[in-house]
Formats: sequence, C-alpha cells, structure tokens
Amino acid sequence: MQIDIIKLAEIIGACITYSRKDEFIMKDFFHILVAGALGALAAYFGVLLIPLVVLTAVMVIDYVTGMAGAAYSGKLSSRVGVLGIIKKAGYLALVAVGMVADYLISSALLKIGIDMQINYCFGMIITIWLIINELISILENLGELDVPLPGFLVNIIKTLKNKVEDTADGKYHKKDSEVDTDGEHYKEE
Repeated sequence: MQIDIIKLAEIIGACITYSRKDEFIMKDFFHILVAGALGALAAYFGVLLIPLVVLTAVMVIDYVTGMAGAAYSGKLSSRVGVLGIIKKAGYLALVAVGMVADYLISSALLKIGIDMQINYCFGMIITIWLIINELISILENLGELDVPLPGFLVNIIKTLKNKVEDTADGKYHKKDSEVDTDGEHYKEE
C-alpha cells in the first residue's frame, strides 16, 4: 500500500477548510496529524505493523507482570526495572537490524537483476520470535504471582518458539556440517 502524498495533503487541506466556519481548530489538526502519521507508518511498515504493535503490547504486559512479580516476591528494584526497559529497547533495535538486513538483501538482489517479492523476512521472524519469548516471560511472571497456569498453554507457546527457531535455522542458517567441502554450496534436503 503506497501513500499518495498529494492526495493526503488535499484531504488534510479539505478537513482544515471544512472546520467550523473556516476557523482553524487545533483539535481537528491534531486528529488529522495523528491519522496521517498512522497512515504513513502503516504504509512504511506494511505487513510488519501488526506484529510490531503486538510486540509492543506484550513487552508492556511483560514489564508490568515482571514488576508485579518482583513486588510480590519482595525483589522489586528500580535498577532491575531500568534494566528491563533497556532490554525492551534492545528488542526493538534487534527488529530494526532485521529490517535493515531485509532491505540490504532486497536491494542487492535488485541490483543484480533478481526481483524477489520477499519483504521483511528477517524482521518478521525476529518479531515473531520476540513475541513468543515475551509470552513465555509473561507466563513465568504470572507463575511468580501464583496464578494457576494451564499446562497446555505453556506447552503450546514453547512448541511455537521451537518451531520458529527450527524453521528459521532450516531455511536461513545451515550448519557447518551441511556445507560442501568447497564451502560454496549447501547440501540438498
């Protein structure tokens, strides 16, 4: 989905002109600005937008349940809280690295004449892997709060994590033992 900047500007201009008796209302402008920014983000991130929103939500839930678990067990510390925030920022940096790797690979392939319509492959895998890790952490935090956890849920999430790791390793990272002696070709599966 591409954003047509001229159409967006016309819509914003029409909304501002439409405002009550041509008076400029800051509230309307703020709503237009937020809608435009969200539209631009949706167009830029494409298929990664929803997983990034989910990742952000589970990071917040994990942080809150982690702090609650620490308070419940008497281990609450501002230092640990700050380190948790830094760790979450690191998660977002990791997703950004995956997105940059996707961009570089796509650009390099286009330069040599290969047009593959694979966007956000590494970014998506990293985001999903982080979401699953956060879900596991949330379950652990809830366990510290003595919340009864259904065993099937814990098993399903851990199985999901293993499947994502196995799929990513199988497709993108072959083991050294699978590399031919000349180091250029991978063994057929």
